[in-house]
Amino acid sequence: MRRLVLLALLAACSSKNSGRTVRIAAASDLARAYEELGTAFQKKTGITPQFQFGSSGLLAKQIEQGAPFFLFAAANKEYADQVVTAGRCDAKSERLYARGRIVVWCPTGTAAPVKLTDLTDPRYKKIAIANPEHAPYGRAAKQALEKAGIWDALQPKLVLGDSVQSTMQYARSGAVDAAVIALSLAVVSDGGSFLKIDDDQYDPLDQSMVVCGNGEEADAAHQFEEFISSPDGREVMTRYGFVLPDAHAKP
Repeated sequence: MRRLVLLALLAACSSKNSGRTVRIAAASDLARAYEELGTAFQKKTGITPQFQFGSSGLLAKQIEQGAPFFLFAAANKEYADQVVTAGRCDAKSERLYARGRIVVWCPTGTAAPVKLTDLTDPRYKKIAIANPEHAPYGRAAKQALEKAGIWDALQPKLVLGDSVQSTMQYARSGAVDAAVIALSLAVVSDGGSFLKIDDDQYDPLDQSMVVCGNGEEADAAHQFEEFISSPDGREVMTRYGFVLPDAHAKP
């Protein structure tokens, strides 16, 4: 009987929320994971997430300029803090939700390097990274290449993407031979191979989310934020290669 009552309440809640949407700005490394989470969230609540994926720096700038997003899931804490400082989002709602990782990904037909310094090999004619100026994953890529001592040597080969997702697309299309991207995109790619870059080669990619605005859509954003931290949300994020906050000593 108790189970039937619970199911009835969930159904009533979903029916009440049917037709509601919530606009979410999210870092490109989240694209595949959030598409799956969005479907599950809609099924559970009746609220449809509308995602815009891009580089965290560019999304933060849009939010500062008044773009109507009600949740911002950034690829690092810095950009989440930035929109809070600008008065666009609620500091009380900010929370760490994951730590990202980077890899060197190569499309089918090109073997991934065995070690990072192999990227200087002539077979890697072009290498893509996200723009370090506004993409946290690009900044991490630059740090890793600098630490490996090959940043200067790779300058003639480098192609900059607007986001980590567009960076991967360069490799998928054959425009480059390798791309430094998020592990979360590499683990779900069709074909290809990748080399994981050691975590100690770049600053931690501690990813934060924050609710913006007020009203009904902001309430829906809070619900999505809670869903990401739920057991169902955590299972998906882990499957896509993210380290969860309490799985690391200092996320």
